Amino acid sequence: MPVDPSTHAELIRVAHAVADAARPITLRHFRSAALISENKLVGGFDPVTIADRDAEAAMRDILAQERPDDAILGEEHGHKAGPSGLTWVLDPIDGTRGYISGTPTWGVLVAVSDDSGPLFGIIDQPYIAERFVGGLGHSKVIGPMGSAALKCRAARSLSQSTVMTTFPEVGTKEEGRAFHAVAAKANLTRYGMDCYGYALLAAGQIDLVIEAGLNAYDIQAPIAVIEAAGGIVTDWTGGPAHAGGRAIAAANSEIHAEALHIINETMND
Repeated sequence: MPVDPSTHAELIRVAHAVADAARPITLRHFRSAALISENKLVGGFDPVTIADRDAEAAMRDILAQERPDDAILGEEHGHKAGPSGLTWVLDPIDGTRGYISGTPTWGVLVAVSDDSGPLFGIIDQPYIAERFVGGLGHSKVIGPMGSAALKCRAARSLSQSTVMTTFPEVGTKEEGRAFHAVAAKANLTRYGMDCYGYALLAAGQIDLVIEAGLNAYDIQAPIAVIEAAGGIVTDWTGGPAHAGGRAIAAANSEIHAEALHIINETMND
């Protein structure tokens, strides 16, 4: 069911309030010598901190006050059902590895979605006070240099492009091989940006972000921001990516098609 346009302003206001609630909590612990991380993944490394948990709790408190009938899906505190048909998808710190390393490339992700995917999203980087927003008729960045419209890059060949991903291995060996087949044809490849890579794509700084092993809360806010800036985000078959898994975010349909062809050719080889 389409969202009533009369609620757009309210959803945007609440989304900003949710992101605002996370900012001071994440900053309170960032680059603190007392910060301790725990590992959530047996046989691997998936860190979580008190900042992750407390920030999401604060975000949920806002939604309990402002939108009690909406569902919530969050990384740290799970799923809460709601009858409205809307779901708030929250990642209090996307990039906890970066957070515990002191790098300012992590971010707070907020999206509001219906069954078709995200309607509005925020990628917020509290340390540099930079917020990227997109959806429901809005597409802008607000930060130290003021406010500016977001616009993805115009078409260029893959050989002239910049591609980003978070982990050099990307996912499985097969997925990694597909990513590196694309990266081998690009002009520049960069790693370790987490959600900030998607923000840079929406801001017209890079051309592609390719990842695998994502959850819904990793990708829904970036989808909203990038699509509002004129980009495209799909899974590796060209289908919807809002449920997570494999995602390719591109500045335009031309480079998306070129990269997707290489991925599928490599995966099917």
